Amino acid sequence: MAKGMKQLKETVKFLKKQYKHTPEIAVVLGSGLGNFINEIEIEQEIDYHDIPNFPVSTVPGHKGKLLFGKLSGKRIVAMAGRFHFYEGYCAAEVVFPIRVMKLLGTGVLLLSNAAGGVNPDFKIGDLMIIKDHISLNTVNPLIGKNVDDLGPRFPDMSEPYKKYLIAKAKEVAARLNVEVKEGVYYAVTGPTFETKAEYKMIHILGGDVVGMSTVQESIVANHMGMHVFAMSVITDMGLQDAVISHEEVLEAAKAAEPKFAAIFKGLIEAI
Repeated sequence: MAKGMKQLKETVKFLKKQYKHTPEIAVVLGSGLGNFINEIEIEQEIDYHDIPNFPVSTVPGHKGKLLFGKLSGKRIVAMAGRFHFYEGYCAAEVVFPIRVMKLLGTGVLLLSNAAGGVNPDFKIGDLMIIKDHISLNTVNPLIGKNVDDLGPRFPDMSEPYKKYLIAKAKEVAARLNVEVKEGVYYAVTGPTFETKAEYKMIHILGGDVVGMSTVQESIVANHMGMHVFAMSVITDMGLQDAVISHEEVLEAAKAAEPKFAAIFKGLIEAI
């Protein structure tokens, strides 16, 4: 893990040479939501493969760039494309960029994802603010020797998604006349979509949506003291009798993207 700290410092040093300002807010863009970058006044754009120690995204619909710039009067850093455990990365690699963005000076992390709906009251295209998550089916990225400089050995997770950020997002959505749901994100490893029995189990256990990302990032952000907000776009309904494809997920996310982008933009302005 000492090597991990060395790599973090090396990556942060490289990025600070590329971009002299300190970003306040970090944003991670999920499947089909990459066009949100058009809202950003980009000042610096760096491909992942040019950043020392960074993994490289292998998923269609993920651009693979780190963007620095301004949005709603704030300086932000945005990941256009994230990393997933199912791509073959270990949990520590998946969350490496989150640690980097915190060490660059960000205090708030906004996460987005495409997720499958298991709550029967939801429909494709809905936006759901994540109020809590269930992470028992994913590998905890904090397993291993704890680095006390990054956070405590046993971090509290009683409020993984900050209530004040959720309240601000709801205010923004109401002002924009955009309906938002609120619920629990159930994290799985993927890459297979869930079976009908698994969707049913997830709903029984308290999940409103299911997805293959976000939770490991949230855990590490909380470990480091970042304030986290997350929102899902419902791209499929798992309990319905239909075959789900990644292309359809991207299409549904793209259709919902203008509403999603408006809420994120308004939230960044309100922070």
